[in-house]
Amino acid sequence: MRRRTLLRSAGGTALMAAAPAALRADEIVEVDLRLVIAVDVSRSIDEDEARLQRRGYLEALADRRVIDAMTGGPLQRVALAYVEWAGTHYQRTIVNWTLIDSAATAASFAAQLDESPLTAQSWTAVGAGLAYAGAKFDEPLFRSKRNIIDISGDGKNNNGPPAELVRDELVRRGIVINGLPIISDRPNFGRPPEADLDAYYEEKVIGGPGSFIVVARGFEDFGRAIRNKMTREISKAITPHSS
Repeated sequence: MRRRTLLRSAGGTALMAAAPAALRADEIVEVDLRLVIAVDVSRSIDEDEARLQRRGYLEALADRRVIDAMTGGPLQRVALAYVEWAGTHYQRTIVNWTLIDSAATAASFAAQLDESPLTAQSWTAVGAGLAYAGAKFDEPLFRSKRNIIDISGDGKNNNGPPAELVRDELVRRGIVINGLPIISDRPNFGRPPEADLDAYYEEKVIGGPGSFIVVARGFEDFGRAIRNKMTREISKAITPHSS
């Protein structure tokens, strides 16, 4: 009961959006992997950085290595969802669960993402963002043996439940959390840069078998980092010998 209460208070259960047109409303589709991309949109990320971050994901969804990873498993398909988070007041599903089984379906997902306006919200609630992303796996459209949250951000938790408490609950549910800390040398609202953000993500955010981080050295490096990270985590998750 405590685990469910914490997850609801931190992020709430996401509402199901309409199923993709190619699927029946009552159909549950088996996929190699369900992956929630959870993106920090707190105000420490300025407009230019937000554009670089968004462009990084758009480029990753068109990258041949990422597409080959998503279609290279036994079922040759994965399910993706893209959510944004800031403080405890703001977690949103930007593109809901979508079946990715080709370059064309990846491009369709990217087009939906590209049409979504950029936003900036106050606070950095890493724990609430994880809770919201974790609740996506309760939605019944897809089923998979492997479930991963890919969370990126440029700051430590400063609002809401501690990230490590939510992380531990999600790991107990069989969800793996990988991280992409964005380390910048510029001050964050008058505070010094968080040069140890990679250590924070290692200790407080990621978890589960085989979990890892890929560090982006500034937002200009984000595109490279996310392409490498998505290729690695998807390929690892759907390889029969992975654990």
